[in-house]
Amino acid sequence: MIYRFRIILDNDTEDDIFRDIEIRETDSLEDLHNTITQSFGFNGLEMASFYISNDEWDQGEEISMFDVSEGHASVRLMSETTLSDVVHESQTKLIYIYDFMSMWTFLVELAEIVEEAEGTDYPNLMFVHGQIPDTAPEKAFEAENFDDLGSEFDDGLDIDDYDNLDFDENWN
Repeated sequence: MIYRFRIILDNDTEDDIFRDIEIRETDSLEDLHNTITQSFGFNGLEMASFYISNDEWDQGEEISMFDVSEGHASVRLMSETTLSDVVHESQTKLIYIYDFMSMWTFLVELAEIVEEAEGTDYPNLMFVHGQIPDTAPEKAFEAENFDDLGSEFDDGLDIDDYDNLDFDENWN
C-alpha cells in the first residue's frame, strides 16, 4: 500500500508551506526523513527526529536518527522503524523536527492510503506549495506555559541581589 502524507511547516505566519508525498508503507522512517529533506530543499545532514503525535499534535515517543542515549534508555531508530509500525488509520500524525539548532518543525499527517500505481516511482513528490524561508520560524512560547511550573522552581532568591547569594562570585 502507498501512504499519502501532507507535510506542513509549523510556522506562525499566514503563508502555508507544505508538500504532499507518496511513499510505500513498508519504507522506513529514514526513507520518509530523506524524502522530506529533499522535498523542502535541505541537505539532509542535520540531526532529526520523528515524534508520534495525537490528534492535538502533542509530542509523544521519539524516533531518532541515531542512538545518542549512551545505553541509558532504549531508543527507536528511524532506520529500523517502518512507516506501518507507527502510522495507520487510527494513528495518522507525526511531528518531524529537523536540525535541532534551528528547530525546523513539521506536522506530518497521513491523508490517504491507496493502492500502488503501476509505473510510478516511490517515494513520489506529488505537490509543492510555498517556499521555505531562509531561517526556521521562531517559536512563540506563551507565558501561561511557564505559570504551570508553580512554586517548584521558586527558590525565593533575587538573582540581582549578589550580597545575599550563598556563593563566592570570585571563586576561581
